[in-house]
Amino acid sequence: MLSSPALSIFVTLEGIEGTGKSTQATRLAKRLRAEGYDCLLTREPGGTAIGREIRQVILSPKNHRMCAETELGLYFSDRAQHLREVVWPALEARRIVVSDRFTDSTLAYQGHGRGLPLRLVRSLDRIMTGEFRPTVTLLLDLTVQEGLLRARRRNRESAAHGREGRFEEEELAFHQRVRKGYAQLAKKDPDRYVTVSATGTIKEVTEALWLALKRTGKLPRAK
Repeated sequence: MLSSPALSIFVTLEGIEGTGKSTQATRLAKRLRAEGYDCLLTREPGGTAIGREIRQVILSPKNHRMCAETELGLYFSDRAQHLREVVWPALEARRIVVSDRFTDSTLAYQGHGRGLPLRLVRSLDRIMTGEFRPTVTLLLDLTVQEGLLRARRRNRESAAHGREGRFEEEELAFHQRVRKGYAQLAKKDPDRYVTVSATGTIKEVTEALWLALKRTGKLPRAK
């Protein structure tokens, strides 16, 4: 397991469907670069070539019969590759890494959402990642109803997103469990988690995330 060098930090964005994580991760990385930071933007699943193939399997609506245990194994397989090929080398090079999702997504979705034992999820986490944790986790929060409305509208308007819409097809109760799971994770780890409302405009949420990251005091001085 890698310990991040003092001049690098690992920032993750988390949240239920429709909170704008991908958009905001891109905008946060752009802001960091504008401020003089060497920043790498990545995502899970799909941050590597192998991960992109795994992503197609996990998120395709045609795989609606996938069992929770298979889903769990695929996510951690993607993560193991992602850490070793992308995240850890970038941190060793003293870069800031911004990732759209990480292990907290698995705890929230496969643990709280699917109902798999959290001890099982954490056991795989120890094996596959050495329990590696982000420096800061920015949790975008939104009501389940509004999040699903946004996500399903996006999928209707974009063929690419529609091909990755398996989770948006889940029942409302599943997404409510996921949101509750995120809230519990944030409560248990307040030193790492910062919750930011995703109800504003894209620009407003971007600014709120930037201020939240700065207030953590974990952002190193730019080169």
